This record gives sequence, structure tokens and C-alpha cells, in this order.
Amino acid sequence: MIGILSNVVSGILTKVSGFFGRRSAWIPVFAALGILVVMMVGAQVRFGNFLTPRLVSSLLLDNAYLMILAVGMTFVILTGGIDLSVGSVLAFTGILGARMLVEGAPVAVVIPVMIVGGSLVGLLIGVLVQFFDVQPFIASLAGLFLARGLAFVVSLSSIPVVEPSIVWLQSTRFSFGGWYITPTGIIAILVVVAAALVLGYTRFGRTIYAIGGSEQSARLMGLPVMRTRLLAYVVSGTCAGLAGVVFAASVGAYPLNGVGTELDTIAAVVIGGTLLSGGSGFVVGSMIGVLVYGTIKGIISFLGAESSWARITVGALLLTFVVVQRAIVARSTRRR
Repeated sequence: MIGILSNVVSGILTKVSGFFGRRSAWIPVFAALGILVVMMVGAQVRFGNFLTPRLVSSLLLDNAYLMILAVGMTFVILTGGIDLSVGSVLAFTGILGARMLVEGAPVAVVIPVMIVGGSLVGLLIGVLVQFFDVQPFIASLAGLFLARGLAFVVSLSSIPVVEPSIVWLQSTRFSFGGWYITPTGIIAILVVVAAALVLGYTRFGRTIYAIGGSEQSARLMGLPVMRTRLLAYVVSGTCAGLAGVVFAASVGAYPLNGVGTELDTIAAVVIGGTLLSGGSGFVVGSMIGVLVYGTIKGIISFLGAESSWARITVGALLLTFVVVQRAIVARSTRRR
């Protein structure tokens, strides 16, 4: 009996080893998932009431906007770029939409304008990167200042969002057996699913990975590098505009909303297994990274500690995952 069990375990370990040997890009994703499970189980053991349906459901509710931002950021980082503007774009589109609603614009016009506003900022950054050869860090930093400045131009003070159809996105609960989900959570999940399908099953998605792996090789293969990189930043800006809608539905509009959110987004994407050098990563991993970030904040809240400890913990995790990424890249280079 012991011999049979030993053979079964050995066979399973061999298959698992073979899987990760062929698909090393999944190692950080499963590592993030393992950390998420360990944190949740540990918190449940420590507090006894952490894994309740209400608290677990609120994890998606509270971080829906960050999940949407992480999806857009994943596209950009996969190409080897970065987008520091997403937090400011979230604030700009939020305050713009709130101002339009106050002035009587219909919701059917306001929401598309908010999303297109984010897309235009993303397009501007993409143009700077692709046509003017500006480093993504500098180009997106310019986008950050532009969007934040535009937010203050629209309004210097906060504007409450009271439009029923906007508030409905966050206040409505679809309940089932103690669990619930809000329209904002549904939007975030749909964005993740759509992005996963695009990256996994379209030419655009394959080109995104190819550019991050080797831009020169992608050009030699005749792939549309210029158009794809430009669209990657447009996708990030579009997601930031959509996140502005979700965030405004939750907390209202204020020109200082989203300060530092771009760093939280990058941290979630990296913790989820996307290489900062580009070419490897998955939006599912970014979603897990957001849930890890949200769980850390929840645990810190349960402990009654200062919120700064959440950032310290995320920083430590981020450092760990960057080291793991470097090890994976070095291993892949040796195999070549």
C-alpha cells in the first residue's frame, strides 16, 4: 500500500515538475495564489471570522477599480513599458464625469466621455513612446501631471456623485447564500475575462507578448509593433477611464483621488507574476495580485495596526517577487 502511494505521489510530482518546466511563466502566478491562500487561512485561524461570505465578497467590492487598472497595466508592462498616469487619469475622468452630471449631462453621454477621456491620455502617452522615442517612464509621468492638472482645472473641490444610475453600480447587491456581488465587481470580472481572451487567443495579444519578449524579433517577423504598442497604452488609458467610473460610484469625485494608485497597480501586477521586463505574465495573475493586496489591507485592519503596515508588507512581497522574476529570467537565459 505504501509503495502504491509512493508511486502515485512520485508520478504527480513528476507531472507537476514537467508542467512548470515547460511553463515557467506560471510559477509566479501559482506562488501568488499560494500566498493568497496561506494569508486567508492564517487570518481565519488567527481571527476566527475572517473568511465570512460578507468579508470575502467585500474583497472584490473594495478593489474592483484596482482590478480594472491592473488589467490595463498588464498590457503595458507585457510590452516592456510602464504607465504611471493611471491614478491621475482615474481622478480626472471621475471629476470630469461628476462635473458633467452636475451640469445636467445625461449618463449615456457622461460614461462614454469618461472612458474616452482615459483613452485619449493613453493614446498621447503611446504616441510619445512610439513616435518620439520617449522612455515610457518619462512619457507616462508627463501623462500623470497632465491628467492631474486637468482634474484641478475641472474643479478644485470635491463633487459628490448622486446620480442614481451611477450610485447603483456600487450600492446594488446581488446576493446568494450569504455571498454578494455588485455591478462594479461584475464589471471588473468581465474586464479580466475579456483581457484574458484577447491576450490568449488574438493576434493582438500574441504580438503584445512578442514585443515584450524581443521587439527586434517581432519586427523581423513582420508583426505590427508600432500599432500594437500604441494600442497597449490606449487599453491602459481606457481601463483607467472605466476605473474612474467605478471609483466615482464608490467615493465620489475629487481631484486628489487616486494619488499613489499607480504604484499599487504596478505592485499588484508584479506580485501577480508579470515580468517588469515584459513578455511574460497573465491578467489572471494580476487579478490574484489585487486580491493579495486587498487581503493584506483586510488583515492589517483586523489587527488594528496602522495602514502603513499594509504598504510595508506589499513592499516586502514586491521585492520578493522581483527577485523570483530575476531568477526565472536567468534560468530561461541559461536554457537558451
